[in-house]
Amino acid sequence: MSTSTSTSRATAFEDRLRTVARERYHDRHPFNVRMHQGELTPDELRRWILNRFHYQRHIPVKDALVLAKLDGPQLRRMWLRRIEEHDGRAEGEGGIERWLRLGEAAGLDRARLLSGAEVLPGVRLAVDGYVNFCRLRSPLEAVAASLTELSAPGIMRTRIAAFERHYRWIDADGLAYFRSRETQGRQDSGEALGLVLDWARTEADQERAVAALAFKCDVLWSLLDAIDYADGKERP
Repeated sequence: MSTSTSTSRATAFEDRLRTVARERYHDRHPFNVRMHQGELTPDELRRWILNRFHYQRHIPVKDALVLAKLDGPQLRRMWLRRIEEHDGRAEGEGGIERWLRLGEAAGLDRARLLSGAEVLPGVRLAVDGYVNFCRLRSPLEAVAASLTELSAPGIMRTRIAAFERHYRWIDADGLAYFRSRETQGRQDSGEALGLVLDWARTEADQERAVAALAFKCDVLWSLLDAIDYADGKERP
């Protein structure tokens, strides 16, 4: 295979990944659309914060499973940073702590979030599915599933603007998680994309990577479905 052909295939593969991340990302979900348009009630927003925390607290768990699959200290050091970003290097630091502060800013006691007692069954199922995917699938598929981060910076900018405009009853300090993810999401997705493009050399590998990313998009969409219809409203 010529160099130009190989480059062309790599470019087409990357375009496919970016298209899936863009077109199937959960920013298009009706619940997120209503959130960003300022249409959520305080109770709906709190329900989202509480249930989304169940996903947030499992991010370092799935990253630890991915980390165990990586071959070589350089790759493991790179992925370890993701765990440190969410768990923090010390008490009171990290993305999980920032999400707890978001909950407090919205009037949710952190003990209520940490208990997990009110997490919806559909949310538990979606999160368990993603964690088990990362536990059981190949390193390529587990890393490819994280490429929803390609769309994270955009949704974070939109979300910050929406909260500042429509949900001013939430203290601005509570938005620290969103602000941090705008930068971290760009770094995380760049690293993961580089690995996937390097590892997926065959057509079969590329298909598995695209399917893994589509699966992760479905996880995030299903999570919002559970939250959106928790009050028993009729589905369209």
